[in-house]
Amino acid sequence: MKIHNSFLKFLFAIFAALVITGCVHDDIYDTPNMQGYQCQDLAANMTIAQVKALHGTTAYVFPEATNDPTTVKILQGYVSSTDETGNIYKTIYIQDDPVNPTHGFTISVDAVSTYTKYPQGSKIYIKLNGLAIGTYGGLVQLGVRDANAIATGADAVSRIPENAVSNYLVRSCSDIVKIEPKVLTYAQFAANQNLLGALVKLENVEFDSRVLCTTYAPEGTSVDKKLNQQGSTMNVVVRNSGFASFANQLIPAGKGTFVGIFSKFSSTHQFYINRVTDLEMNTFPRTDAITANPCGLEQAGLTTKTVAEVKALSTSALTQITGDFLLKAKVTANDETGNLYKYIYIEDATGGIRVNINKLNLYQDARFKVGKDVFIKLKNLYVGNVNGEMQLGQPFGAIVGQIAEADVYKYFFDSNTPVTAVVPTEKTISSLTKADVGRWIKIKDVEFIDGDLGKTYAAGAATNRTLKDCNGNTIFLRTSNFANFATNEIDGGKGDVYAILSYYETNPTNGVYQLWIPKQVHADFDNPRCDGTVYTPLPTIYSENFAAGGFSTDWTTVNVLGAQVWNTSNQGNGTNYYAVMSGFAGGNIANEDWLISKQVSLVGKTKATVSFTTDVRFAGNALEVFATENYTGNPATTTWVALPATLDTNIAAYGDWVSSGNINLSAFLGKNVRIAFKYTSTTSAAATWEVDDFKIKAL
Repeated sequence: MKIHNSFLKFLFAIFAALVITGCVHDDIYDTPNMQGYQCQDLAANMTIAQVKALHGTTAYVFPEATNDPTTVKILQGYVSSTDETGNIYKTIYIQDDPVNPTHGFTISVDAVSTYTKYPQGSKIYIKLNGLAIGTYGGLVQLGVRDANAIATGADAVSRIPENAVSNYLVRSCSDIVKIEPKVLTYAQFAANQNLLGALVKLENVEFDSRVLCTTYAPEGTSVDKKLNQQGSTMNVVVRNSGFASFANQLIPAGKGTFVGIFSKFSSTHQFYINRVTDLEMNTFPRTDAITANPCGLEQAGLTTKTVAEVKALSTSALTQITGDFLLKAKVTANDETGNLYKYIYIEDATGGIRVNINKLNLYQDARFKVGKDVFIKLKNLYVGNVNGEMQLGQPFGAIVGQIAEADVYKYFFDSNTPVTAVVPTEKTISSLTKADVGRWIKIKDVEFIDGDLGKTYAAGAATNRTLKDCNGNTIFLRTSNFANFATNEIDGGKGDVYAILSYYETNPTNGVYQLWIPKQVHADFDNPRCDGTVYTPLPTIYSENFAAGGFSTDWTTVNVLGAQVWNTSNQGNGTNYYAVMSGFAGGNIANEDWLISKQVSLVGKTKATVSFTTDVRFAGNALEVFATENYTGNPATTTWVALPATLDTNIAAYGDWVSSGNINLSAFLGKNVRIAFKYTSTTSAAATWEVDDFKIKAL
């Protein structure tokens, strides 16, 4: 064993490096100082190819070594990755040769800054005994087998614990070598799946025009950026971490060579950047005929326009802007919470306007952050009145629609100025005018009307709730059912609302003002109501979110017809379990199945409600919801009261959970109540119904 014992020198070197380079952010890194780290040369007896071949349809666990030396299994490889920039997280990638690899491999470790011990180009040995091979997203990788995976038989492994990494991974004492990237084309991917985990070089590639002029990743969020290669239509992405040191840098706009770790998730090939200096993509023209870097704004020859002047250009529902005009305005609202969809609002001193953009997650784009000034080149965009509100975009039939995602880089430019606070225009309900539409406004001392108290922001679809001031003036607050706060209960107090003012008209003489809040906090009402009362929301006296999986003794399942029964699942929801019932099993099957809650006492209560969320997929009968005060143990002989619940109606997709709203249980006050869900299907149609977030509230 060869051991270097210069620990104090190592600490001094690290301290000196911090003093000298603490303020440098140029993505240029020195080779890690390995002095003081333990190294050892072992005799490898397995190749990466042999190790990966052990994985079948389920995870493979290497048995513990015994006194027999032939039971000791050791793998050798060269580190192809580095987590020095923070783009690669808790993963070490290796390959079997530094120059001409035939296999790559992924090692999952619960440790960061692994480059300090296992830098790119170092030869390492992996003691395999006790480790396991499984998959994540279809990618074979090395880790440890956790108890839950063993119990369920899942083909998965967990990260090697940080305190155990050095027990399994040993750095060789040989010199660090340069990893020469393997040159591949997209057409060669299918025949080179063994190289997943290796360092690969791609030539004649460019980032897709839909992501041009964006940063590698928004802060704290990992995103994919599509990478195109000349002559191929294959979907290949570069996955970037929002914690990477280069996350806020613009991606290169040109064509050229890309070097990164070759990986895959499900059927999509993806790459991870070690360092942005590995990319040389600054050549023009691009394959898609973009002749020069489009991300810098040249203002010469452009005439500045205000929001009010842009609105004044409209002469019809669809007016093309033909002048070389430039608009500078501040972003006041975006789609961060899902309440706005594929549009933003901007304003300057003269007014506000909605801008339609056919792109998801606009809030992740640095240009569209709330409080950011953005430049918009207006030539060839369209402005017009849509249902009473002036909007900016591209044609959709005879009205203004969304700007194509592939065209975003042509029109929107980062001002490269810091985000600043958005200052609302203070208004009263009675003083609102058409000139305020599109503005970020503040209305003081408002409250939800009595009829909306206890309700959620949205129920099943975009929903209007009514706000009123203390003089009785009212205005709608409209919320999308896709907002992340849609199923939250509205505040029952009084306060100030901060919102975008919009307008909707069914005809030129009949329209209403509406407010849209980007976040729930913008309608945070905690003060006593106008009449001096303090609203007390109903406390939850029983809840069930099926979080543990399976049904507790609080719930009874009754199978009346068909072989299928109520179950719980977390498919598509990560760790979030929900109740689910489907009568489909290789075909539509007739079923009748009940899911019945335990008895909940409403004795001594003066108000009570029940609520839950549902999600439906595929055609079939609607889920029925009932309550009873006298369950006989048999649904057929029990007297049930049907409850008017709002249910999901979108049979085309999973994941659009809909709140039932707070269903009044006043008929059961002073009694014990059970709630039941009745599922039925036929041989013609069998929907899948999911139920979650069950709550009974009472006071």
